Order: sequence, then structure tokens, then C-alpha cells
Amino acid sequence: MGTIERMDREQRAAERSAERTPAPTPPADGFVRDGADEAASVAGDAIADGDAAQPRITILENGMTVLTQADGRFPLASIRLYVRAGSGWEEEREAGISHFLEHMAFKGTDRRAPGQVAGEIEGAGGSMNAGTSFDYTVYYVDVPKDAWRLGIDILHDMTVNPSLDPDEFESERQVVVSEIEMGEDTPGRRQFKALQEMVWPETSYGRPIIGFRETLAEMTPEDMRAYLRRLYQPRSMLLVAVGDIDHAEVLQKTRTLFGPLRNQGPLTRPVELPLPLFSGPVVRVEHGNWNKAYLSLAFPVSGLKRQEAVGLELLAQLLGGGQSARLPRKFRYEQQMVDQVSAFSMTLERGGMFVIQAVCDADKAETFVRALAEEMAGLSPHDFGPDEMARAKLQLEDALYRSKETLSGLAGKLGYFTFFEDGQVSEDNYLFSLRTADAETLGGVMDEYLRSDRLASVLLLPEGTELSGDALAEGVREIWASPAETAARHETGARGEVEVVELDGGVSVVLMPDATLPYAAMDIVWPGGGVLEPQGAEGLAAFTSNYLGKGAGGRTTTQLQDYLADRAASVGASARRDAFSVSARYPARFAAEVLPIVRDMILDPAFSGDELGRVRQEQLAAIKQREDQPLGLAFRRIFPFLFEGPGYGTHHLGIPESVSAFQPDDAKAFFERQRSAPFVLSACGVFEREAVLELARDLAARTGPRRSVEIAPPVWKDERQATAHLPGRNQTHLVKIFPAPGLNSPDAPALALLKEALAGQSGILFRELRDRQGLGYSVTAMLWQTPDSGFLAFYIGTDPDKAEQALAGFEETVESLSREPLPVAEVERAQNLMRGDYWRDRQTLGSRSGEAAGLKARGLPLDFNETLLDKAGKATPEDVAAVASRILRLDKAYLFTVTP
Repeated sequence: MGTIERMDREQRAAERSAERTPAPTPPADGFVRDGADEAASVAGDAIADGDAAQPRITILENGMTVLTQADGRFPLASIRLYVRAGSGWEEEREAGISHFLEHMAFKGTDRRAPGQVAGEIEGAGGSMNAGTSFDYTVYYVDVPKDAWRLGIDILHDMTVNPSLDPDEFESERQVVVSEIEMGEDTPGRRQFKALQEMVWPETSYGRPIIGFRETLAEMTPEDMRAYLRRLYQPRSMLLVAVGDIDHAEVLQKTRTLFGPLRNQGPLTRPVELPLPLFSGPVVRVEHGNWNKAYLSLAFPVSGLKRQEAVGLELLAQLLGGGQSARLPRKFRYEQQMVDQVSAFSMTLERGGMFVIQAVCDADKAETFVRALAEEMAGLSPHDFGPDEMARAKLQLEDALYRSKETLSGLAGKLGYFTFFEDGQVSEDNYLFSLRTADAETLGGVMDEYLRSDRLASVLLLPEGTELSGDALAEGVREIWASPAETAARHETGARGEVEVVELDGGVSVVLMPDATLPYAAMDIVWPGGGVLEPQGAEGLAAFTSNYLGKGAGGRTTTQLQDYLADRAASVGASARRDAFSVSARYPARFAAEVLPIVRDMILDPAFSGDELGRVRQEQLAAIKQREDQPLGLAFRRIFPFLFEGPGYGTHHLGIPESVSAFQPDDAKAFFERQRSAPFVLSACGVFEREAVLELARDLAARTGPRRSVEIAPPVWKDERQATAHLPGRNQTHLVKIFPAPGLNSPDAPALALLKEALAGQSGILFRELRDRQGLGYSVTAMLWQTPDSGFLAFYIGTDPDKAEQALAGFEETVESLSREPLPVAEVERAQNLMRGDYWRDRQTLGSRSGEAAGLKARGLPLDFNETLLDKAGKATPEDVAAVASRILRLDKAYLFTVTP
């Protein structure tokens, strides 16, 4: 879209470009349980006509389930197809076939050529993706409302009629291998893979969803066809359609396409795994080229059918579900022993894991493991007070409701509850069980599952760290006795008109009423950020933004965290290269209690000396963790490589030397200068107009007089190549960067179209470098812009031996674009994709509030993106070609490389 400061989103897009496999844990859906029954022979509506706002479920004659929910908040439709076919259903020799099939579904059908599946969806302005988990595969499309029929047709075609062309099969096999390599370069994925093997040995859950190089090498198209016949049966499918749709029309379309399908064999029931499958504690230590120590502890737990799922989720929330939780409070804040620590419960159909994860310095790893063992050994369900319990319950309930803010989130929520249990009644039962959970509930799951003899742990350490897994396990065993020795412990809403109120001193307030949900989002944005950093103080803006959350208005950090957590609210600050912001997200009913926190954070921040060490430690840890990730390292160093001067030409998080030298007075002085700049306050959702205006007037009166901030355009450096090394990784990462005009340029609309044409699953780069040449799993284009400058970048992660071929592919793409204009259909696809992205990006209250404040703070009109979209919609292939010829200059391009 070309919106302000899209780099963070573009970076994430690069990291997951064409990402068709989600993280191995299910989304936070409360709990998801197996509830599919033998109702396949029953056809008809499960809900009587008359309540269009409620989900409607129909079971077709062949057993396929169809769920619809009309929701007219946005001109969009979100459609998902769930299939009970994941890695948990694979035979040993088939390891990875579910995920491989998901890839092949995008590689052509009997009616559509390779790339056409994604091309038609993106051409209509939609997006699509898929994910493979242990128990299921899901395919999904988000499209403008007029394209829902195309979405269902595509989902049917790619899952029922994949062509499995031998050449495409071989090419995509290499892409999946590249994806395996990418996972091996990432600490979290390496740990989870190891935990699978330890917690679920010699079972299908114990094998990685993506499979092994060896099984993939032996796989054939005929193997995949046999797998399709066995598992892709209509009674194992659920189609979900949510949005601006009509139930009867969706049902008719689905029945026409999927109705003729017949079940090919008996329906197999999942059988729960016995517990445990190993004897612990077991600790595995792996050394590698890491900056930090990464620790994961896992306990096997029961599957989805068990009532303990709610207790496990509540316990995870209490222990590590947020910064106010037990483990972060003790080990991160009070003892400063770790950089991060969290907990979650993952439950699948046949079993699950309760996981605690942490990141710390290598020299603190052993101390932390022992301290954590002591904490867990002495933990009692009565340790959690009424306030902690209420807070954790509120946070879980809040997460469930907030997931419904977008149509895609609502479709996912409905899909999970329906596919694995009994739909809406399951959500009601979950909420009832959550609200009535108590110490007895916690005690039951703690006694049953959180036991030292059921502990499996993986520790990734930097090379040269001398720690033994056996020694750590023995230490845990000494501290944490076996259970026998410790038996004694025991709706669719109307939106109002947007209003802009101008106050004195260049302060603006943007009010965007939206009664969709009883929530509100608020953003306050000042121009400045990194560009205000004094010379030699790079990273000070980020340092200050982190410091702001460490106490305000006389409240300490923990008091502030508890206060917000008790209200399911968040208030925080962030710094960008040319802007600084404070944001709040909260249930509307707590506005009178949250707005004073926003005021205190800006007018009365603590900048306490007691917090200095923690703030430094967190920022230094963030630097190290970013440099443990190939793309994190690349994007950390690209801006200093490209640009001169403060803000744009510095390391945004700073360098260790500068961060280690910062003092509270540095942050205090920086923020005093920052908050005196003109600002924009935006509010979106349910709020009291006068309360918001009163806050804005108070902030304006008490932070003046206003001092304007002049933000000069980035100054480009002369050196055009740079390389960073990350030893011990598998892939080379290439970023080819072309200087580009900014958002104020008349070329901005055509430039945005050019980026869309290059990016995406059906984009030019993806089709050429991944689909045709098989050079890498992750391939995309990114556009970063300020009002006055910017760049367009090509990105690929590839095998080191293919780096030259990938660069040649970039150059061939540039030359091709210079020879002739893009076909009309290619430009129309980009235009439709821009429209679809625009609506998808603006569904949440926070996204709309942040967009408005960001645009206004940089002197751009609130309708800037709509205007850009309209102009892009009128651009011709010749307009795009002209921009491409001016921007895609190989003699002016920069190249940043990360090598193993």
C-alpha cells in the first residue's frame, strides 16, 4: 500500500514469505478438543433460520460440514477449509507428506497452471495461505466480498484436483528442503523439533511436521495420491465462510463443488498417547553459533478431550502468560536472570505439551535452570492469590474475544471450535470452566503433569560453553523430588464519522468511533524518534521507549503491570527511526482507569535508577537475539549500510557500547525533547469524546512550548556492497536494494503497484526464482518509504551454492521489466491485491488508530492511503514500466548479503 513505516511488516513478510506452515503450536483458541462424531449421514441445518448473526452449520449428505457466519463489518470474506490430515496421521515412511502436499496444492491443478491458484486470488485482491499441523491441514483465503465464490472454487480445486506434476514435484521438494534448512537456523524451531523427539518418541507426533530430508527424497507423486485418497475425504472436511456473505448462496456453491465427493474408506479415530513415553528429567544440550542461551522445558500432557485443558491454560497464564506473570516477574524483573521467559500449554488430539521457554546469557543458564527447578518444586496451587487468578482469567477471556476482531480471526475461532468439538457451545463451556476454575483445578493439573520425572528439556548454548545435559538433569533431580517424595504438597457495530480536532501548537486529535467491539485503541505519535538521538547515542530512542514502561505516576514497574493486567489493558511506548509513540489498548469499560496511566507515562515517567540495569539488559539481549537470526541480522545492519546520519543511518537498537553507557538522565533528556514536539492523538473504538479531548489538552498544556522537529530525507552512502557472516547456518540471504522516491512523489502509486507485482505467491520473483528455478523457500519484494525517500528491495534466502544464480535471477527480472511493460492482467492483479491488503490491514482498532496518528504526524492527510489506492487503481502498465525503468537501475543498486 505504500503506507508510512511499513518496514517492520515487510520484514516479517520476508521472514515468512510464502509461509505455508505455521508454528507448531495451535493458535490461542482457548482449548481445542476432538468432537467430530459419526454425524456424517445427517444432512441439514443445525441452527434454525432467523438469527443471521449466529454461526450456521450444515452437514452435507456426504458428511462434509459447512459453517457460515454473516458479518458485514468489512467488504471482505474469509474462507477456510479444514482437513483432518496432518503429520499425526502419517506413516513413518510418509513423514512430511502432509506439509509437502499442502505445498503441491499451490503448484497447479487439473484446471489451473502452476502459480495460477495464487494468481487468481491475488488478482481478485485477496490473499491465501495454508498451514499444516499435527492433526489437520487448513487452507484459507481472504478475499473481497464479491470474490467469495472464486475463493471456494480455488479451495476445492487445489485440494481435490492437484495435478502433482512430476517436474513441479521435484522443484517443490527442493523448496521444502530449503524450508527445513531455514528452520535449523532458528533457535525456536530447533528446540521444538528436539522436544518432539523427547516427549513423543517413536510416534507420529515425535516427527517434525515438515518431515526429514530422507523421507522427502523417497516421496513420489503416487505416494501423495494414495495419501489423498486415504485422508482427504468429505466427512473429514469443514468449510468455514465468514464475512459479507449469504448462507444459502455459500451452501449452494459448496454443495455443488464438494457434494459429489464420496468417502473412500472408514473414518479412523485418533487414539490418545499413553503418558509418559519417557522417564525424566532428561536434558539435551546442543552447542552452536548463538549469542544467547535458549532453554525449553516440556512436560507431556493429555490431549484435547480432557477437562484438564482449561486448568493447564490457566496455569500457563499464571506462570508465564505476560510480564505480570509469576516467572517473568521473578526471573526477568526482580532477579534479572533472563531476558525472556514464558509458558504455554499446547494440546492436540492425542496428547500435548506444557512448555516453559527462556532466553538468557550463557553464563546464567545453569543458575537459571536450578532456580527454575526450585521454583517448580515448591510451587503450590495456593501460591496464586485471588488477584492473580482473576487477572489470568481475564487475560485468557480477553484473548478469546480479541481474536474475533478480524474476520480471519473470527473464522479461525469458529473453525477450531467446530472442527474439534461442538462449535459455539464449546466456547461457552470453555468460558464457564475458566470462570469457575480454582486452586483445586490448578492442583489437579500440577500433581498430574508438572512432575520432575516427566520433564524433557533442550538447551541451545554458544560454542565453548561447558555445560553437560546429564549434569543439569541430575541437578534438577536433586532439587525437584519425585511425586512420591512430595506427596505432602498439595456483534456487528455501527461506526461514527471520523472527526479531527486541531488544538494549539500543532497538536491534533483524531476521533474514530467504532462500536464493533467494546474496546478502544489510542495512539499518540510525535515526529522524532531516532532522528533526535545525539551523535554517539544510537539506540537512545528505543532505550527511552522501553524505559517509559518501567514505572510512572508513582507506580513501580510491577505495580503498573499488575494494574494494567487486572484490566486486560496494555500501555506501552515504541520508537521508530523518525517517530516516537505511546499506545494503549483496553476494554472500553476501563477507560477511566487506563487513560490516567497514559497521562502518567507521558507527564510523570519514573526513569528510576533501580530499573536502569533491567532496561539495559533487555535492549542488549534484543540486539543479541536479533543477530542470532539471519534476517534479523540483515535488517539490523541494512540501514547503517545504506544511509548517513542520525535515525536512518544508525542501528535502531544501538550498539552494545552505546547502550551500556546510557543513564537515566539520558533517557529523561531525550524524552523531554521528544514530548515537546507537536503530536497527534488518535482514538478508535468505543470512547468518550470529551475524555479523550481532555487528555489531549492536558498533555499539550503540560509538555509545551512546542518545538518543531525537522526530519531531513535519508542521505545515501556511496559504498554499494556489504556482507555479514553468521557461522553455523545453512543459507545465504540476499537483499538487493534499489533507491526509490518517497510517498509524496507522483511515482508512489505506480511504485506500490510494482512492488505488489513482484511480491506475493503469484508475484514475479516468486514465480521465477522459487517456482521455476527452485532457488529458495523464501522469496519476496519489500517497499520502505518515508514522505521524501525510500527503497524497493528484492529478497531471497537460498543455498550458498545458488547465491550467484539467485543474483542473476534478480538481474534477469530487472532486465525483463525494462524490455516491455507488464501484461494488463499482472497490473490488475497488483491493483486488486493492494485493495485487499488495505482492508485486511485496517480491520483492528489498533491498526486504524495507529495509521491515523502516523499519517497525521508526518503531515500526510488521513485519506492518504485511500487516495494512493485510487491513483494506483488508475495506473496503466506503461506507468508501472516507466517507474520500473527509473528505479530498477542495477548500476545504482545496493547489495547486502548474510553468509553462513
